[in-house]
Amino acid sequence: MGLMDGKAVLVTGAGRGVGRGIALAMAEAGAAVVVNDLGVALSGEGVDEGSPAEQVVEEIRAAGGKAIANHDSVAEWDGACRMVKAAVDGFGRIDGVVNNAGNLRDVYFHKMSPEDFRAVIDVHLMGSFHTSRAAAPFFKEQGSGAYIHMTSTSGLIGNFGQANYAAAKLGIVGLSKSIALDMQRFGVRSNAIAPFAWTRMIDSIPTDTPEQQKRVDGLKKLDANKIGPLCVALCGDGAAKVTGQIFGVRNNEIFLFSQPRPMRAAHTAEGWTPEAITERVFAQFANDFYPLHRSADVFSWDPV
Repeated sequence: MGLMDGKAVLVTGAGRGVGRGIALAMAEAGAAVVVNDLGVALSGEGVDEGSPAEQVVEEIRAAGGKAIANHDSVAEWDGACRMVKAAVDGFGRIDGVVNNAGNLRDVYFHKMSPEDFRAVIDVHLMGSFHTSRAAAPFFKEQGSGAYIHMTSTSGLIGNFGQANYAAAKLGIVGLSKSIALDMQRFGVRSNAIAPFAWTRMIDSIPTDTPEQQKRVDGLKKLDANKIGPLCVALCGDGAAKVTGQIFGVRNNEIFLFSQPRPMRAAHTAEGWTPEAITERVFAQFANDFYPLHRSADVFSWDPV
């Protein structure tokens, strides 16, 4: 018996990279899988040759699993509803939604256009809302279900040139926590994962300097297929009490991320003035201010 026998899961952006690895892991664990992939370029524009979703479906079926392809866009509400309907119509149920679909429009903030910002928000944040909301009535009715949302250390920690991506990924953390709170009483859980993996999403990182080349060489060691096992475990019945959490996967390392909580406080009986805050509060808090770290500054060791 696999952990996902008898269950059906939707995996978005599952034609390549992390999504493909998750879809294959779900199928190997016994799940019937809706493999969603729009089949577009990294920026979200154009159409790639062939059908990545169909190719993954063929892999799953060749191994004896059940899968169907879907080519709708998560950025569209009607498309998200069709994805969920595909699972219900094709497999009789839906038990998990893995929000993995993504795009990139990397550019420094002072050069970022509104179109660059919205294009990324629409896919990552709005897309995660659309598919999650489309599945919610089914989860509520059956009294069970699991959401997995892909966040990123670009949002949790920071990176250059990714204001749009970071905003979307940190927004997904808030979305996941809110879903966990609102749907806990229906037996539904929601968690987020920050995946570390070498995929076409990060293959566009420049290598113009020795520092950049060293970073890229390290990233190439990150296996996109390592994310799948945690996704399967979180969708399985053994994770019934795991909800509202933020995980990370970096090859053979699994992390549990902290969540914002007050760490210092300052008070005065007289009330604060701007001048008093400037003179007293900033000085009190200075030792605990977070530096402008990027993800690579925090995760500075080689992957295990």
